[in-house]
Amino acid sequence: MSTLASPASLKGVLTARAAAAALAEGLGRAGVEAEQLPVADGGEGTMDALESALGGERRTARVSDPVGLPVEAEWLALADGTAVVEAAAALGLPLVAPDERDPLRATSRGFGELLVAALESGARALLIGLGGVATVDGGAGMRNVVGERLAGVPIVVACDVRNPLLGPEGAARVFGPQKGADPAAVEELERRLAALPELQPYADAAGAGAAGGLGAALAALGAELVPGAALILERIGFPERARRAGLVVTGEGTVDRTTFAGKAPGEVASVCSAAGTRCVLFGGVVTEWGAAGCEVRALSGDPRRARDDLVALGEELGALPL
Repeated sequence: MSTLASPASLKGVLTARAAAAALAEGLGRAGVEAEQLPVADGGEGTMDALESALGGERRTARVSDPVGLPVEAEWLALADGTAVVEAAAALGLPLVAPDERDPLRATSRGFGELLVAALESGARALLIGLGGVATVDGGAGMRNVVGERLAGVPIVVACDVRNPLLGPEGAARVFGPQKGADPAAVEELERRLAALPELQPYADAAGAGAAGGLGAALAALGAELVPGAALILERIGFPERARRAGLVVTGEGTVDRTTFAGKAPGEVASVCSAAGTRCVLFGGVVTEWGAAGCEVRALSGDPRRARDDLVALGEELGALPL
């Protein structure tokens, strides 16, 4: 039976690919050959996970970042004509210096430019990953750019959260502070989102509040919003591979209650539990231990040791009988 190294990214520390490679290195030191199959949920690392499993060609376009400065953004062209586009490639929070983050003026225009570039390159369908953006404009900037160009294009949106557009769990009140909004700005963002009539039919859809309301904006353009983790795992063939595996190792930087509320490692654990496959789930920091069907391991919690921790974990697990 095979062993799968299937971590998500350790945000700001290791990409999912780098984490998978470290686990595989440790397992290899113990004489266990591991298949590297990184996972994602629509947020950071979605393009990497799909490319690792499906191949494709990376392409770039020069677009606007959230404050209007030029940035080189990548997307992935798959062999079947689908373009995989992460909103964060153009709008990612790390693109904006902490002292320049202002969601009242940040715009999703660059994401629209990236979608247009993908279509002009010949894409026949779009798989969009939402998450990790600096904007809360309800997709207004994006919609101004794309106009009617997405009409008739099949669009599937992998949402990394299930939040609605408005209210206590909505885009402004939950995620606005993470993007630099103070309490007054949060209320202004809420007012602006509520004032976009084209989004209101989709305001309560699961994922409408993803990426500062881009979920609702894309739904208004005809896109299908789906839970990102389940979609990405299905696209990379994870469920079938997990059924054949003797061990799956997954994890992320912090394991908490959100891990088991739609994030990729929690979905991996769920699939493994259903398949009867042993699953070990690691976290640099662990605050939630009650994951049915998997073994939870805490690492050192030191970002500087993250790679070494994963190599050591792989070596330890490889020395145990499968």
